[in-house]
Amino acid sequence: MAPPDPNPAENHLRFDEPKFEVEGGADRKQSAADHKGSIYAKPDLENGEEYANLVAFINSYYEGPRRKSVVSMEEQEAMKKPWWKFWKRSPKPGLNDDGFEVPDDWLEADIKEGISMHEVEARRKRTGFNELTTEKENMFLKFLSYFTGPILYVMEIAVILAAGLRDWIDFGVIIAILLLNATVGWYQEKQAADVVASLKGDIAMRATVVRSGKEEDIKARELVPGDIIIIEEGQVIPADARLICAYENPGAFEEYKELMRQELNEPSEKKPGEEEDDDEDKHHGVSLIAADQSAITGESLAVDKFMGDTAYYTTGCKRGKAYAVVTAPARTSFVGRTATLVQGAKDQGHFKAIMNSIGTALLVIVVAWILISWIGGFFHGLEIATPEKSSRNLLHYVLILLIVGVPVGLPVVTTTTLAVGAAYLAKDKAIVQKLTAIESLALSIREPYVAEDVDVNWMMAVAALASSHNIKSLDPIDKVTILTLKRYPKAREILEQGWKTQKYTPFDPVSKRITCECSCDGQAYIAAKGAPKAILSLTECSKETADLFKNKAAEFARRGFRSLGVAVKKNNEPWELLGMLSMFDPPREDTAQTIAEAQILGLQVKMLTGDAIAIAKETCKMLALGTKVYNSDRLIHGGLSGTTQHDLVERADGFAEVFPEHKYQVVEMIQQRGHLTAMTGDGVNDAPSLKKSDCGIAVEGASEAAQAAADIVFLAPGLSTIVSAIKIARQIFQRMKAYIQYRIALCFHLEIYLVTSMVIINETITVDLIVFLALFADLATIAVAYDNAHYEARPVEWQLPKIWIISVTLGALLALGTWVIRGSIFVPNGGVIQNYGNVQEILFLEISLTENWLIFVTRGGKTWPSWQLVGAIFGVDVLATIFCIFGWLSGEGYASDPRTRAVLEPNGRTSVVTAVVIWAYSIGVTIVIAIIYYLMNKIEWLDNLGRKSRSRSDTQMENILGHLSKVAIEHERDDKGGSRWHLTTRATEAEIDE
Repeated sequence: MAPPDPNPAENHLRFDEPKFEVEGGADRKQSAADHKGSIYAKPDLENGEEYANLVAFINSYYEGPRRKSVVSMEEQEAMKKPWWKFWKRSPKPGLNDDGFEVPDDWLEADIKEGISMHEVEARRKRTGFNELTTEKENMFLKFLSYFTGPILYVMEIAVILAAGLRDWIDFGVIIAILLLNATVGWYQEKQAADVVASLKGDIAMRATVVRSGKEEDIKARELVPGDIIIIEEGQVIPADARLICAYENPGAFEEYKELMRQELNEPSEKKPGEEEDDDEDKHHGVSLIAADQSAITGESLAVDKFMGDTAYYTTGCKRGKAYAVVTAPARTSFVGRTATLVQGAKDQGHFKAIMNSIGTALLVIVVAWILISWIGGFFHGLEIATPEKSSRNLLHYVLILLIVGVPVGLPVVTTTTLAVGAAYLAKDKAIVQKLTAIESLALSIREPYVAEDVDVNWMMAVAALASSHNIKSLDPIDKVTILTLKRYPKAREILEQGWKTQKYTPFDPVSKRITCECSCDGQAYIAAKGAPKAILSLTECSKETADLFKNKAAEFARRGFRSLGVAVKKNNEPWELLGMLSMFDPPREDTAQTIAEAQILGLQVKMLTGDAIAIAKETCKMLALGTKVYNSDRLIHGGLSGTTQHDLVERADGFAEVFPEHKYQVVEMIQQRGHLTAMTGDGVNDAPSLKKSDCGIAVEGASEAAQAAADIVFLAPGLSTIVSAIKIARQIFQRMKAYIQYRIALCFHLEIYLVTSMVIINETITVDLIVFLALFADLATIAVAYDNAHYEARPVEWQLPKIWIISVTLGALLALGTWVIRGSIFVPNGGVIQNYGNVQEILFLEISLTENWLIFVTRGGKTWPSWQLVGAIFGVDVLATIFCIFGWLSGEGYASDPRTRAVLEPNGRTSVVTAVVIWAYSIGVTIVIAIIYYLMNKIEWLDNLGRKSRSRSDTQMENILGHLSKVAIEHERDDKGGSRWHLTTRATEAEIDE
């Protein structure tokens, strides 16, 4: 078949906008997702010259940075709170009237004019911005939230107790500790949130809207009910919207208005999935768009939408282009109402649950220590609250143990560490919203296979005809097909001969092809492009030609090429097979290296792809992933069930020719085996599996629906970003684990020493020095968030039994070290005291030094500590030494039982030599503790204590569920009109098709 006569002067045709006509004879059998009579809107036409624009796009295309729209409205809240109500949150527009419904007259704007900016502002005052985000946080209330929680409530009780005992120094210092923790935590979290928010602005959902007679590209949050929007292929629908008419057929607007007048008499409310083809008579006219509703209904195939149907917020437009009117803002949309139902059920999260369990356990333990100290106090005859200026009374014992036994800095240090970690991820272009498959599309077309007696330029022109011509939102395969015409100038000349598109049917996963009905020089053509088998089935070529075609497709697959067949039909002539395009989709240069690195980090990588199995295996070889790749039919229809099916998924390196439901099923089965899963995706169809996985990752260039479903959004290309994020996350974990072990050990250190000294020798450290010990501990370790942490080579998890054993052991060793230095003072020569000294200050300095240096032990020795951590701890150590030398807050002193025999300095001062001895002793204690900590981590049973068992299988339950999945209930009627129900084997899809 020859191409049209290439004489543009005589044959150039102007493109006339086609009219919608539903002719029964033109209907043909389409996929399950396409109803009869569906005609999808062709792309936007500028000056009516579709193919001239397409050729101009080919000639002028530049692989540069993506253009950013500069059209945006000023984002400001329409309603303001009174200035004097500073304690109240700013009212959110539209929230004051819970029963507000969009008036019908709001939805009557003309599709060519839209609504004015004045109307937009007025409506926004009633409905607010079109977004699901919660009300803007009041920064003052956010700051106050850092004073809430079990641990902080205990410290607030300590403040009240200190005030009751009129210990004003303690009262002030405890308040300072609380304020310090709240201020640092609030500031760090706000700073990290600002960084993340600035990046989120780069991926905000956008919409094309008609306002004041002009089409504008704006942020979707700026839409209001009644806005006329343009929905087209590749977009995420920015709001619940009622479809009006096809974009190229604005004349159907009058038909739409008549339809709305008719429906006023019989209103009905539709829900997603209701407008199925069970009752096609309810649909008006032809399909305008096809929407992917898988994220909200679970349907794997796109659903056709007709005039008057509702397109739902956050669903994806797969095909077509149409005008629609926004019927509801995001909060009152179908998705928004669903989100509202679950807002009250707030999941505290795994990490917060761990922190709460540690805090609760420490509270219970400190109550037990208080009880023991009171028993000892009663034995020694202590009073409840007197003498007033002494720390040796029962209420002061309570105050002391509350301060030392509750890690007031725990919530803030962990929050700060997480916030700083989120900021680190943001610098790597990873947005933590809660924290491409492996390949990145870099398609290129190799030399095509051309059938005998076929001109390659004609084949390439037909391939371009059978592609989307919407240059604003081109599918990657269509894009590379069209741009390849740069190498074929004669093919571009063919496209310039005045082609006219009548009907375009995009690709769907059932028919596996694209078709375009078009005309040129009065001749009708149907161009087709798609999977080689699907294209070959259209033609009636000879067996030799078919075998050659099949062999070429197999050869391309073995070489790792994707192949697309091309065929054309002219008038009533039979289909002609033109040839095959071979596309090479190589992984990024860094992909193999980063996958190897991910495997070293303990990750098992599986590839799920829609490619043919031969291509999938070839790609796996290139990436060193292994070649245990199976066709999705083996997974679903291979006769496997129960444990056998789960074993296949767990051991496979990947699956080929998968649909979205297959991805979801693979994630679910892996999770049922006890594995934590992270899923990468970029398309609307990936949204369900991204939600299902433990960590959904939307890769660079992902659709808005995928970004909304993901926990982390990457803005940088490639898998290396994922590996970087894993390392950063494990470093964050290491910092938190080091701090928690350190803080639990500190609690036990002082609880063990102080309670035993209260009971045995009727002595304690003064409460004034105790509050400064707590303050110094917090000052020193807030810098942990900035420490140079290492990352583990295997997946990490909270091994709480191991953490408690190690922390309690470290605390007991610290208490033993303090008892040794206290016991030395009982000897006649004063032991550690050189020249002169004071018991209170000596103990204060020794405790402060050994506790501060413990963080260097728990953090491990695989990396050098950061200058922030070293500087903070050194500063606190200098302060503690000054306290000791000058005897600050040492108190009046009191006799222990038995009495200390050394001569002590009455004014509380300690000699510099004594301070140097204490420093040397503390270094020795820290070295001993570091050795014991190292040896404990080398004990195999302790190292694995608390680590959850992965790859667990419940064979019996998996088999039961597998058998149940094959059972169906069948209803039968006999000749006498009776009926019965019975169990039977579920029919396979092949049996259903027959």
